[in-house]
Amino acid sequence: MSDHRVCVSDYEEEAKKSLPKAVYDYYRSGADQQQTLADNTAAFNRWCLRPRVLRDVSVVDLSCSILGQDLSMPLCAAATAMQRMAHADGETATARACKQAHIGMMLSSWATSTIEEVSLASEGGVLWLQLYIYKDRELTLALVRRAEEAGYKAIFVTVDTPYLGKRWDDVRNRFKLPSHLSMSNFSTESLAFSEGNYGNDSGLAVYVARAIDPTLSWDDITWLKKQTRLPVVVKGILTGEDAKQAVSHGVDGILVSNHGGRQLDGVSATLDALEEVVHAVQGRCEVYLDGGVRRGTDILKALALGAKTVFVGRPVLWGLACQGEMGVTQVLTLLKEELRLAMALAGWPSVMAKNTNTTFDTDVAGN
Repeated sequence: MSDHRVCVSDYEEEAKKSLPKAVYDYYRSGADQQQTLADNTAAFNRWCLRPRVLRDVSVVDLSCSILGQDLSMPLCAAATAMQRMAHADGETATARACKQAHIGMMLSSWATSTIEEVSLASEGGVLWLQLYIYKDRELTLALVRRAEEAGYKAIFVTVDTPYLGKRWDDVRNRFKLPSHLSMSNFSTESLAFSEGNYGNDSGLAVYVARAIDPTLSWDDITWLKKQTRLPVVVKGILTGEDAKQAVSHGVDGILVSNHGGRQLDGVSATLDALEEVVHAVQGRCEVYLDGGVRRGTDILKALALGAKTVFVGRPVLWGLACQGEMGVTQVLTLLKEELRLAMALAGWPSVMAKNTNTTFDTDVAGN
């Protein structure tokens, strides 16, 4: 770990200085007035840990199993688009860092590295593909097939983006990819987001309106399940009602997510929605969380409320922008050690013990 960067916010401050303004704004910003963006992090301050003492924490075991894959800790890299804007190695650097940390990485469909390049860089690491369902279903299935052939372990289908949320900074900046980059998993210029007339709007908002299918329904989850042998996780659930729908349609997991505050502004922080979703699922599929995780204690609170793992997006980007693969490794190591210390001080010797409900029941309380 760097001797002058001691927390995630230090990495963000350094990344802000080095990234072009439009790139930093794209990574950082949320939708509209950014209420949900701010609340994702604030929510963790509304929940207090209830530590238990006089428990043997001389050894703290962070290991866990997600979708049948053994990982070193309940922390994984979320899908974040266009990582080569942050560093020349982009998603391949993140994949190498995740493999070294023995954690899972979710690759964005909108990556600036191909599915195959990331698989090669990961060298057998745990990779999952984040999927948007395009109007062109054959194109969508082609991505799934490529992921299967490249050894990816699951499909995380995003369900909260029939249209792109209005992100004011991206509109002001008329955001589009730098000319030397493209969404590498697509062969045509229009789908690769490398060329196009986007007018005065965010280029990505125009792209989504042209390419992504807004008619998506639960029937499409059933369709996707029939098309792949891989586990299917729905990403973007915030209510118990939708969680029950997801279970009834046979999903293998639910990612409680509000897209990092980038879609519908004014919705619940993911930590506040987590308990409702976990209660609705009642153990019938795995439940994960993303949004606002910046500290080891944040991870611990999400675990206490029923998440099997958490995903972090922006912290990985800040590490990538600071120092490429090494920067991502530093951020992951920092969060791992923060989690280890938090577990020890809270009297939790094992993540797996918590997730199998053996000895630890209620370990957080709302303010």
